[in-house]
Amino acid sequence: MIVADLLDIFVPDAFAGRHVLVTGGTSGIGLGAASAFRRLGATVAATGATDAECDAARGQDANAGIAFSRLDVRDVAGINALIANLPAIDVLVNAAGMIRRDLEHEPEVFADVIAVNLTGTMRMCAAAKPKLAASSGCVVNVASMLTFFGGPRVPAYTASKGGIGQLTKSFAASWAADGIRVNAVAPGWIATPLTEALRQSEEASRPILARTPMARWGTPDEVAAAIVFLASPAARFITGAILAVDGGYLAV
Repeated sequence: MIVADLLDIFVPDAFAGRHVLVTGGTSGIGLGAASAFRRLGATVAATGATDAECDAARGQDANAGIAFSRLDVRDVAGINALIANLPAIDVLVNAAGMIRRDLEHEPEVFADVIAVNLTGTMRMCAAAKPKLAASSGCVVNVASMLTFFGGPRVPAYTASKGGIGQLTKSFAASWAADGIRVNAVAPGWIATPLTEALRQSEEASRPILARTPMARWGTPDEVAAAIVFLASPAARFITGAILAVDGGYLAV
């Protein structure tokens, strides 16, 4: 799938007049989601961890119309300022994340990954809640297949994604009364900067593809399509769900 195909799958301008905020929106799944919503008519704000990331994304013609800004999801004041400057939030996509393979067994590294991936997601949700309630909006968190089983090289990433799964269910239950839906996608092996090292290693990629029934890496646009679905009226009676987008990896 390419992003343009979304115009064939979804109603054109399906998100016209809607305001979408995507954290971690300068590359990978986050950028795929930001691009998808923009092509479907939304006003999209996307954040990156550094000015360099934002400048690089801003410089790509394909990203025209997306408002990029730097945000550290560990910075409460920065989050509050960003939220305050947005006229509304109909959809919040929490895609900001980090991974430190083989280093996460160190307590300091573990804590940093948790602070970004899990607590950062919680901070964004809490700060955005009033505007989400005002718009009867929704949240789509980015979990992982590691929400469901352990990752020996990435204990912090695994713990954070497991936490995101439970956070999604908890907020879905507690925020339904406010008219806010909260769901998550659980990507499998997706071709993003976070998986580049694995994709470049035949030794690492061979068992991944062998276990994946669809026998290939997924794309950010394919995850973005699932995010769009969960944010759309087609999912209006869905909350607390964790939707696997993994080519069947979890089914084996």
